[in-house]
Amino acid sequence: MNLEHVFVCGHPALDFAATLRARRTVGFEMFVSPERLDAWYLESGIVDAISPSQDVDVERAVAVREALYRLVTARRLGEPYDDEALATVNGAARKPPATPQLTATGRWTVAAPEAALSSVVRQAVELLSGSDVPLLKECGNPECTRIYIDRSRGTRRQWCGMESCGNKIKAAAYRARKKQAPTEDAH
Repeated sequence: MNLEHVFVCGHPALDFAATLRARRTVGFEMFVSPERLDAWYLESGIVDAISPSQDVDVERAVAVREALYRLVTARRLGEPYDDEALATVNGAARKPPATPQLTATGRWTVAAPEAALSSVVRQAVELLSGSDVPLLKECGNPECTRIYIDRSRGTRRQWCGMESCGNKIKAAAYRARKKQAPTEDAH
């Protein structure tokens, strides 16, 4: 599986929750090292620079991510929140977030890993208590477990992203149709 970080969910907190891919099958972990966690923070735009993460920061981020995924799933399904997941997410949200600074060239945010994580979680709190909750959907690809915000016309979006899942599903359906199509007899 590709180790590139993907941002298709429409919200940084959902993209963060999606860093454990294929949860129901292989469970492909994106945060395999402190460097991969730092790369996610930078690529997501949460921070512009970050002090290097340690293994403990990866462990904390994974624990928060899993709690966040449980809360997002519960909210999407209209189920009650898990108390332990709620405590984990709220604990991370209470930490000081990354603080942007104004420079001559614009905004610049430098943070420690704990502050970057707090920033992600604070965005999750806003998402889960806001007006986008009815737009939360899980990807239609059975192998994908990403939850995304469906802002498409008529909220008809079926996949987290065409590049990542939609094209695969459409190609598989096409191959299945071709395989089942009756062959013409040559007379």
